[in-house]
Amino acid sequence: MLSTTAASADTSRPIAVSDADDTVVDGLHQRLYFSDRYQNRIVVTDYTGKVTATLSGLPQVRDLELSPDSKTLYAAVQGADEIVAFDTATLTPSAEYATGEKTIPSRLAYAGGKLWFGYGDQWDSGLGVVDLTAQSPTVTLDLAGGHDFATPPELYADPDNPGTLLALDSGISSGPIIVYDISTGTPAIRVSADKGGFYKDAALTPDGQNVVVAGPGNRALTEYRLSDLKQVRTYPVASEPETVSIAEDGTVAATVLDTDNLGDTYVFSADPTRPPGIRNLSSSWMPWFGHSMNWSHDGTQLFVLTESDDATRFHAVDAPRKYVTTLTVDAPATATRARPLTVKGALASGLALPAGTPLTVTRTDLESPNGKPLGTKSLGSGGKFSFTDTPPAGGAVTYTVTYAGDASHTAVTASDKTTVSRATPSLTLNNNGKLYAYGADVAFAAHLGTTYSNRSVEIWADPFGADKPKKLVKTGRVNSHGNLWVTLDMSRDTTLTAVFKGDARYAPKSVKATAYARVKVSTTLSGHYRTGRIGNTTYQYFHKNTDVIATTSMSYYKGRKQRVQLQVYSDGRWYDTATEYFALKTNGKSIVNLGHAGQSGIRARVRSSYINSSSGDTVNSTTHGAWKYFYFSR
Repeated sequence: MLSTTAASADTSRPIAVSDADDTVVDGLHQRLYFSDRYQNRIVVTDYTGKVTATLSGLPQVRDLELSPDSKTLYAAVQGADEIVAFDTATLTPSAEYATGEKTIPSRLAYAGGKLWFGYGDQWDSGLGVVDLTAQSPTVTLDLAGGHDFATPPELYADPDNPGTLLALDSGISSGPIIVYDISTGTPAIRVSADKGGFYKDAALTPDGQNVVVAGPGNRALTEYRLSDLKQVRTYPVASEPETVSIAEDGTVAATVLDTDNLGDTYVFSADPTRPPGIRNLSSSWMPWFGHSMNWSHDGTQLFVLTESDDATRFHAVDAPRKYVTTLTVDAPATATRARPLTVKGALASGLALPAGTPLTVTRTDLESPNGKPLGTKSLGSGGKFSFTDTPPAGGAVTYTVTYAGDASHTAVTASDKTTVSRATPSLTLNNNGKLYAYGADVAFAAHLGTTYSNRSVEIWADPFGADKPKKLVKTGRVNSHGNLWVTLDMSRDTTLTAVFKGDARYAPKSVKATAYARVKVSTTLSGHYRTGRIGNTTYQYFHKNTDVIATTSMSYYKGRKQRVQLQVYSDGRWYDTATEYFALKTNGKSIVNLGHAGQSGIRARVRSSYINSSSGDTVNSTTHGAWKYFYFSR
């Protein structure tokens, strides 16, 4: 059974960000900014996650804030006790605002021409502001309006709700959500409520009237009205929520820790009765620190960072509001050609699809390698489907099912394979085991029996020895008798393989045959003074003190040796007197001095042989040369 889901992220790539403390989207320049405090820099990418610039030298850079016109990027540089402004057109620093020694600013929010910031450490934390409207921008601290922050406040503001600043005291369980009135320039607490503390992230609704908070608790996000901090809605999730972002149309997206690998990215529609769309972008736990997810400026994409064992990854989800569909297809493992089989499967989604949903089916096999449409099948009840088919071709048959998607669901394709039976053809190869003289031209025939459409055969030759590789020596259609012939020069032992690659009704088959080749060997004697016959045998005559020189010529192979066998005749029989191996020179020659008898009346003979394996190689078959006879006289 195979299952394939539509790609839930159109872009997924590693990104050189160790931990993103904050992520900001710049719609004007089609960019994203990631603050990487552990590498003291801001990483700039395009909408595909490709890094286009790096802003370095920012020790422990934390929160980022983009001006409403997207022309200035502000960064809280905790390690330098300052806020740095960058011109987004040139990505160069345009201003620096020192917040005071050991203030360690970490959180930013832009409201009413002023840049508000949270600063400090634990209980020594507070709220400050940079008045950007002043001729000379000034920094003011200790503006918490009587609240004693346990950690630097997380700050949020929206141009559609001027005069309002939201602060989350997220460091302790009793930390409240505080709504400030900043219309006079001096923050005054408008409303404050303890919502459980330990807030992970928050996002304001597009009208600036409500806030959606990730945390406290581990199974939901919660939306509150800023006017009275009353609960408006909850957004159930299956794991601890980590970060939240809201598109301009009010669509809420969230990531969760996802310890059980069930789904890490949630998208909630404005209709609370509809289930969330859930994607699983990573099999690892999601980042649990910082703001690592954002909508694109136009709300058509969702940008998400995930973590893995080797790198942080960037994902751009192209259809974030659609529900991801999963499709399984289950074809039988084996089937019989020309007999019906049944393919089953299921189509599932967070938003169930109705019975009757159309699915298109394609069969791919040896007769239809590009796929043959089998028409449209309908989804049955419970998201299940099945259909029957009679495969006309054997071999691997793939059934591919496709759901085209709709306005609410992603498209998906899945497939499964079945192995359909094929008949076994008859294929033979002649001359197996036969022995031939060196250099003989031998005709080999591959014979193919009945098949369906393929009448082609390949013949491969694999000569013995590592120096000559196996190669294709003939390929083509067999003749009317079913034969394909090839002639080989037998210079060494050779294994031949005939290959039929099969067709739609007959399975592939291969057969082997091994033919053997002798070596070419001859021996000459020198130093004799005449020849003569003794009985029916011709002898070469040597004086009793003259050495017999035997010169052997043999087919050469690297490291090859020839065996010299010397015999003497006595009392009507031949007796071995010496057997020894001598190396061949590269020209295939071997010269051996057999010595002399020292007495007359001695009859002897000698022959040279190639002995498979013992002669130093195994590329030829054992071959004995002719005996050479000689006689010692006075």
